[in-house]
Amino acid sequence: MINVTIDDKVLQQAAEKGMDTFVGTFVNAILDAIGGSLNADNMSELNSDQITLLAWHYMHEEMMDGGMIQLIHNGLGSFIWLNPTDKAFRNWGIHDLFKLINKSHYFYKQYHEDIERECSDEEFMSLFEKYPEFDDFDDEFVEHEEEWTNLIAVYIDDHIENFATINE
Repeated sequence: MINVTIDDKVLQQAAEKGMDTFVGTFVNAILDAIGGSLNADNMSELNSDQITLLAWHYMHEEMMDGGMIQLIHNGLGSFIWLNPTDKAFRNWGIHDLFKLINKSHYFYKQYHEDIERECSDEEFMSLFEKYPEFDDFDDEFVEHEEEWTNLIAVYIDDHIENFATINE
């Protein structure tokens, strides 16, 4: 297992700045410990909570920037839909995020090959019109993002030892 550590003073400052910074501190510490990005080689070095947090991180970044179409196009769809990511969030008590991933799985399965293909910027932008099925999921994610980030922060706080060692 990779040793993920966070200085207690850094964690206290992050907590004071709010839930986004608090969650980000753990995400950054995990990413730093694995060399900056998750891959097949270093995934086995992380526990399920750390992997789930990285799934949230990648999903959050893509969903807030360009929605599910962008998430899928950038190659992260298999990480979200072909792993038990939805069940992990349900186990964390984030039932609405579980439902969102679970309900959108059908559309991922149906359209991912077309969405993942190489294309020009213009072709990429046309995917949003071609697949409006993802619009409601995008809207729901944005609507609940703050609530879900808060639930993730609470889960991390209640299970800190699953995410990192805190150095005094």
